[in-house]
Amino acid sequence: MRHIKSRLSRQLLSIITIVFGVFMISIGILLPNKLKPLLERSLYEYLQQPLDFIDQDIGTNKITTEIAYIYVYNDIAQVSENFYDIISVDDINRVIEKIDAKYGKFLLSGKEYYYYQSRENYIKKIAITNDSYIVDATENATKHFFPIILITMLVTTLIICVWCSNVVRRIEKLKNKIDHIDDNDYNHNVDNSNDDEIRSLEFAIEDMRVSLKNQEEYRNQMYQNISHDFKTPLTVIKSYIEAVSDGAIDEKNALLVINEQANKLEQKVHSLLYLNKLDYIKDLKVIEISKVNVSEPIMASVEKFKIQRKDIKFNVSVEKNPVYQGSFDAWETVSDNILANFIRYADTEIKVTVKKKEIIFYNDGPNIDEDLLEGIFVPFRKGIKGQFGLGLSIVKKTLKLLGYDIFIKNNKKGVSFIIRGIK
Repeated sequence: MRHIKSRLSRQLLSIITIVFGVFMISIGILLPNKLKPLLERSLYEYLQQPLDFIDQDIGTNKITTEIAYIYVYNDIAQVSENFYDIISVDDINRVIEKIDAKYGKFLLSGKEYYYYQSRENYIKKIAITNDSYIVDATENATKHFFPIILITMLVTTLIICVWCSNVVRRIEKLKNKIDHIDDNDYNHNVDNSNDDEIRSLEFAIEDMRVSLKNQEEYRNQMYQNISHDFKTPLTVIKSYIEAVSDGAIDEKNALLVINEQANKLEQKVHSLLYLNKLDYIKDLKVIEISKVNVSEPIMASVEKFKIQRKDIKFNVSVEKNPVYQGSFDAWETVSDNILANFIRYADTEIKVTVKKKEIIFYNDGPNIDEDLLEGIFVPFRKGIKGQFGLGLSIVKKTLKLLGYDIFIKNNKKGVSFIIRGIK
């Protein structure tokens, strides 16, 4: 828990440090560079305005501002009284040589100067100043902007810290929830105060917890059912062996019962292995699917089960050439397991209708309770008359691998199992 919080805190501190570094660079370098062109345009306008009032007798104008002036007529230059205070130069011609445009700036003796000139009737009037205005204006702007930006950054940082603290707290809660995912005494209530991605994640974790809990309960129930289903034939076999040993029953009759129970046990083991095989095939996606005329494996299954229930009438109706995806063995397995279920519950009739787009298995036995329909294809789920088994689960999984699904319909009399392709 502390490890997570520490790591997030360090990340937040690093981000804040980087943001402040960018802020300082912006204030120290980028801001002055962005302000300078604006200040220069303002300065050129400031230099232009007084030029119309400068005349030839520039020395008597008593100009004492931060702007110096040059008046040039007939190659004779006059300067204002403050000229040499503003520009450190011995020869005025060095300045005039650098003025080659209407306005601009130049370097002289390592210092930067700005000028604006006007020409009229061979008269040249020049206003010139150093960069003190630009420097002062930039410093003032920085001084005014810095506190505002700094306060904004501090407030923003405080808000981010509070938000991050809340996020860390919620993540810690999620970690605690995962750590106690199998603890039923832990408070697993979902916080509904925030409708965001973390809340969605919390719901997902809660759904996973409930799913795991249901799976655990189902697994425990399935183990109990499997144990019960396997224990019954073993108990019968053991009791008949003891009865033979005690001379309480004839060996021949005992062997018949033992053989019958051993066959039942073998069938259950075979079904369990086959179900596991289906899961293996599904995970590795190694099933081979081809085209097969399903009437052949269905008829083979019907012939087998006719012998077991001679009192039941089997009716089979087949459309011409009903081709489905799969294999002979897969469809025979499906038919075997459905009919094995049907002969336990049918009264007088089992009917199979094979069409090109659906297959219907019908028996005239009792309807299936609606409460049992939802879990009837779940392995070892308690089903009709309290029976457990894998047959219908094998049917469902086999059909799904082949690209089909199965539905159960309670008729007015009897039950129909309908197989159709998955859309």
